[in-house]
Amino acid sequence: MPPRRAVTGRSQEPRQRFVEELRLLRAQKGDSLRQLGEALGWDSSLFGKMESGQTLGGPEVAQALDQYYGTKDLLLTLWELALADPSQFREQYRRYMVLESEAVSLWHYAVGVLPGLLQTKGYAREVLAAGGIMGADLDRQVEARIGRSKLLASDDPPQFRTILSEAVLRRPMLVPQAWREQLEHLSQAAEQPNMTLQVLTHGPGLHALASTDVMFLRLTDGRTVAYTEGALHGELVEESGSVERLQRAYDAVRDFALSPTESRKFIGQMLEEVPCEPST
Repeated sequence: MPPRRAVTGRSQEPRQRFVEELRLLRAQKGDSLRQLGEALGWDSSLFGKMESGQTLGGPEVAQALDQYYGTKDLLLTLWELALADPSQFREQYRRYMVLESEAVSLWHYAVGVLPGLLQTKGYAREVLAAGGIMGADLDRQVEARIGRSKLLASDDPPQFRTILSEAVLRRPMLVPQAWREQLEHLSQAAEQPNMTLQVLTHGPGLHALASTDVMFLRLTDGRTVAYTEGALHGELVEESGSVERLQRAYDAVRDFALSPTESRKFIGQMLEEVPCEPST
């Protein structure tokens, strides 16, 4: 029996279908990108990037488009499907990796796991294995992650700021000695001239990034992009308004964090709490 064909003739791939609907609806409306931007209050370049597949935009943009075109929740549903598509995650992550390697400065917030750029090989292996990666694939991904960390030790390294939730430091590794090595690595990294490390203790309570890891990249052309990551997916955020909102949330978190000096002392205290290896 021949394969069943889609009646509409439109793509069954979530991201491409989202793009096709955006283009079709604007064409039917007869708007230019500039007119669409003026009508909805976003920069027209955002809609151009969405229609070319460079970005998905955010849920608020998809909702606004649904209201404008009278399509109920069609675009929001397609947006959610595109966001959840594993191939979409891989594509965005590959693009993020390229941008990371070219960035002139990076700043980051970690909810529950240390950023890959600061992980030891032992920590990276445990984190990746906990995610179900095994065998030769695990070895390859560990080596790739450790290779990324060399970015901070290059001849002309980018400036890097990271804010670590206290939960990151309260979640030790299975082997105490491996955890000690990771904490010592953090302590040494915090002394580097291109590194600023801060700890956000439990005291301040809830905030806008309480469940979201985020990395900001300042690129050579002056633009800033962000990459957010939750438990199930990550998203590359390039639209300026969305990046600005994330930056404001990040600034609020930084205001609550310990100073770099206090943060180094905090990590030192954590090291003192790690059990020593029994003497032989």
